[in-house]
Amino acid sequence: MESHGPHTLDEEVAALSRSADRDSLFMQANLYVADRADPILVRVRNLSPGGMLAESPARMAQGAAVEVDLRNVGPVPGRIVWIGEGKFGIAFERQINPQEVRRQVKTESDLPYHLRRTGRERGPFYRRG
Repeated sequence: MESHGPHTLDEEVAALSRSADRDSLFMQANLYVADRADPILVRVRNLSPGGMLAESPARMAQGAAVEVDLRNVGPVPGRIVWIGEGKFGIAFERQINPQEVRRQVKTESDLPYHLRRTGRERGPFYRRG
């Protein structure tokens, strides 16, 4: 009997990515392609530990080596495993934690003034009214 499963490493990674839990989201990321000097801004539509679905009007080549810079994770190398109309799938070379990408990073300047600490306070963090 003939097997209809994945035959190449890229196909195996893509199959694993499709079967893994995916996080649907809408965020942007920079995509670096070997033959381009400047990064391409892409929309990340869904993300799994092994890959992602991206949207961009830029023309991509199936099999191209890429690196995507994901928030809170950093640069992740991968390969374009499929291309559709304005969309493409990337299989990562290493697993990531999609929840890290979703996590918002709060800076002190994002906090309301009354919650900021300057380092000059004495006593407890809370104020008595």
